[in-house]
Amino acid sequence: MARAVLLLEALDVEARRIESRNTARLRRCLRDQAKALNLPDAEFKAHYRLSKELFIDLCNELRPFLTRTRRKTKVTVECKVLTTLSFYATGSYQKPVGMSYLHGLCQASVSNAVKEVTIAMNTQRILTKYIRFPQTQQERNTIINGFSNKFGFPGVLGCIDCTHVALIQPTDHEESDLNIINVDASFGGATHDAYIWRNCEIQDHLQELHRRGQTIWLLGDSGYPLRPWLLTPIVNAEPDSPDEHYTNIHCLTRNTVERCIGVLKARWRCLLAHRVLHYDHLMVAMIVNACAVLHNICNKHRLPVPQLPSADTEGDLSSQVTPQIQQDAGAGDERQLLTRGRQQRDRIVQRLWSTRRLL
Repeated sequence: MARAVLLLEALDVEARRIESRNTARLRRCLRDQAKALNLPDAEFKAHYRLSKELFIDLCNELRPFLTRTRRKTKVTVECKVLTTLSFYATGSYQKPVGMSYLHGLCQASVSNAVKEVTIAMNTQRILTKYIRFPQTQQERNTIINGFSNKFGFPGVLGCIDCTHVALIQPTDHEESDLNIINVDASFGGATHDAYIWRNCEIQDHLQELHRRGQTIWLLGDSGYPLRPWLLTPIVNAEPDSPDEHYTNIHCLTRNTVERCIGVLKARWRCLLAHRVLHYDHLMVAMIVNACAVLHNICNKHRLPVPQLPSADTEGDLSSQVTPQIQQDAGAGDERQLLTRGRQQRDRIVQRLWSTRRLL
């Protein structure tokens, strides 16, 4: 009986010790949360990329999706979101973020916060609100007119590209304003661009629009297959020829997607290819989606883009893969699609050449 009493007393002491530690952590979290919101606006944006107003809006939007607990010592939604934004923005490993002067969380708490907020940002309500492929004719016309006015290239609905984001080895087998209208982070880094495109639902959507007689397309580099709805540059075009003129305008226009990726990674440096994300591939895919959502929020409110150090730029570029030319004829339907793609591209070549002095 005496031993049982002593054991109960020991357990009670341990429970009070844990409760005291959790209470201290909550107080520290609330104190650091207040510190963050008291930062000057410019410094807050430098740390978290969002303005204070947008941060508060984001917390309120995510609140219904974040884990609820009855514990009095729970980490607040605001602290979780601050921690996650800081992790996305710096690309630092979890411990430095968790031990920064703004959010006194241990590494395990940081990991839980990042996962929880990332999952919340991948709910359909959030993703479809901020990343939307244009569905109506009016939405499509707005984008098409934007590209046409800026670059003189007709019919462009968007530009397509792939980029690598590093993660630990798995244990098993703009439009013209640089907005992201579709993102697919479900493929591994060894997957060819053309394969990803063939398995992308957007291709089916564009193909259906062409069946309805709409002359619109995406612009891709030579790593993508030429199609009536996906125009690629003309490799080794003759100097001063209509083909070269087309290719120059194509590359200038398609550069918007490369700038978009550059801005995305300048804001959210966890995506830089030389900074390895220590999560499984499913969580990394969700982090990419979450950063794309935040990128569009920043663009909508015209928030400044932080300068990416040249070492980070060079490190990311060196980790990317040069696209392989994908213009083989193939067989059957593939050959027919390639022929139709060339015919469509030839029409654009002649149109751009005939209007070149008007641009």
